[in-house]
Amino acid sequence: MVACCHSRQQAEQVKAQLAEWLAPRGLTFNEEKTRIARLSEGFDFLGFTLRRFHDSKLIITPSKKAVMRLRKRLTDEMRNLRGSNVVAVIAKLNPIIRGWAAYYRGVVSSRIFSNLDSHVWRLTYKWARRSHPNKPKKWIVRRYYGKFNKFRNDYWVFGDRSCISESGGTYHMVKFSWTNIVRHQLVTGRASPDDPDLRDYWAKRRRKVKPPLDNYNLNLLARQEGRCPLCGDYILTAYQPPQSPHEWERWWLNTVRRAVAASYLTHHGGHGAPDGPQTRLVHASCQRSLRARTRRRTAVSATPRTPLGLA
Repeated sequence: MVACCHSRQQAEQVKAQLAEWLAPRGLTFNEEKTRIARLSEGFDFLGFTLRRFHDSKLIITPSKKAVMRLRKRLTDEMRNLRGSNVVAVIAKLNPIIRGWAAYYRGVVSSRIFSNLDSHVWRLTYKWARRSHPNKPKKWIVRRYYGKFNKFRNDYWVFGDRSCISESGGTYHMVKFSWTNIVRHQLVTGRASPDDPDLRDYWAKRRRKVKPPLDNYNLNLLARQEGRCPLCGDYILTAYQPPQSPHEWERWWLNTVRRAVAASYLTHHGGHGAPDGPQTRLVHASCQRSLRARTRRRTAVSATPRTPLGLA
């Protein structure tokens, strides 16, 4: 923990007040990890770097250590994926990219996101060159890169043309820069999550936090009021937001990937009539059940019936 105040005396007073608040809860400060610093010097906390510039503006960015840890993890994952196919590479890296970008989307991260996208591009290109050592560069580019995300004017998206995603498009790798920056909303007054009288306030505040989906899926979710048109239940239930990149990564794997699917059964492309056939977000389980019922009905209708009667 780091205490940041205008003077050391004020910092000691804040530390004493926090100690009084922690004592009834059976908690104490770890003196080895607690220090007093000036905001103008900057400090790292929970993967963020906080620093006040020109005695007025506070800038919060992902810490250098956090960025270096991520770059190393991506490099190690790509090294372990040597010999794997492109689908395995995308399936492994996509949750890591989405989770890290979701955790840091509330601070000044745009430039770091772009730099990380460049790092991932170099890793994927090196992987492709190693997988096809006898192929020319142009062949590799045509094979693995293209405008695979139809909502992005980007022709350097890594993907597999032979694999179709659940949304109906080419299976591709996401980018850090595709995650929108959402600024943190200040808490009203001195509202504390530990105050039982403010339970409704914190629940309402969590519901207002937009999930880290792209604009297209966010618009679909808003149009449906967050509910699945097949079963009527909420698609993404508003629980306590994840508190680390790894928790966001697990959230993507366990919640979004299994809960959300885009239904293109009746409509693909265009806007469609408000009450007519159009693309909608549904639960993945509901979509699988609908497809199973459709296949059973098709199989029954296609079965020839033998007329009954006497010859």
